[in-house]
Amino acid sequence: MFLAALPLTAAPRAEFIYEEAPFPSCHASTIVETQPGEFLAAWFGGSAEGRPDVAIWAARKAAGKWSAPFELAREPHIAAYNPVLFFSRDGVLWFYYKFGPSPSSWTAARRASRDRGLTWSPVEHLPAGLYGPIKDKPLVLPDGTIVSGTSVESYHSWACWVERSTDNGRTWTRHGPIAATPAGPRAHTANAPLPPVPGVEEWNRTSGIIQPAIVPLAGRLRMFVRSTRDIGRICYADSRDAGVTWTQAQPTSLPNPNSGIDAVALRDGRILLVYNHSENGRTPLNLAVSRDGDHWKMFLALESDPGEYSYPAIIQSADGNVHVTYTWNRRKIRHVEVPLAEVPEP
Repeated sequence: MFLAALPLTAAPRAEFIYEEAPFPSCHASTIVETQPGEFLAAWFGGSAEGRPDVAIWAARKAAGKWSAPFELAREPHIAAYNPVLFFSRDGVLWFYYKFGPSPSSWTAARRASRDRGLTWSPVEHLPAGLYGPIKDKPLVLPDGTIVSGTSVESYHSWACWVERSTDNGRTWTRHGPIAATPAGPRAHTANAPLPPVPGVEEWNRTSGIIQPAIVPLAGRLRMFVRSTRDIGRICYADSRDAGVTWTQAQPTSLPNPNSGIDAVALRDGRILLVYNHSENGRTPLNLAVSRDGDHWKMFLALESDPGEYSYPAIIQSADGNVHVTYTWNRRKIRHVEVPLAEVPEP
């Protein structure tokens, strides 16, 4: 179920993380609170997505101000993608990213920090087939188990997986695949091709789901995932054994235009989802809330103008407020703080 957006009594606090940067194009941000009231955000930036000069950049927010962007990782002569920042239960801040000629052939890398992101370990390239969190932060369970949503993009099909660690990220087991219901709500055939989307021709020949965002629900875990345009809906799958096995993915009522999403479980049990409420474009960018993961109330449009507002990341900070970062027209990274009091009951 989906309801219309609600008016807020107080406007969210919105800002660009930077006004000027040494790159013209950016995408795929991530954010983490390093200590109460202080944040670290990262994204990839360069001349254009996939170009060899694309590196991972970051900025810190302290005393209410963002630092100038600084380089966090660069691979020689090859593009970098999709940084993810998160803390494991032992207090280590992890930074994962991907690099390669395209998502269908990339490799993963990571660095670690024990001083909340001030200094970092050398880059570690991961073994083939181990990707780490593919776009969204993993879920760290109360016992410290890391349940990390990942996915694989091949020429004709996409599928989600889960990488799971019980030793704070030192070793991993891989679980899946988690695939979508074969005939989604907008399934197509070879005789009824999807209409083309300029610049994203590869999307029109694939079918499936990628980029899980994992949250806890009563008695289970749930992943929400991006889907291809033939499915056209945000999908979900459930696990009742802490992320070892998963149901087949099913469509929700919320649309998805083949664009990234993110979700977070608030400390009061409500689930927030940030996504494009559209079937064919990356605007508007919306926030919706749910108690059960099935029934949703959309209460805020972060962006509604023409353009691209995409690949969001969402967290809840120590003071209870909600923080979202996202791509703003591929030129800047936007940060929005939503007061917890403005998140309605579903």
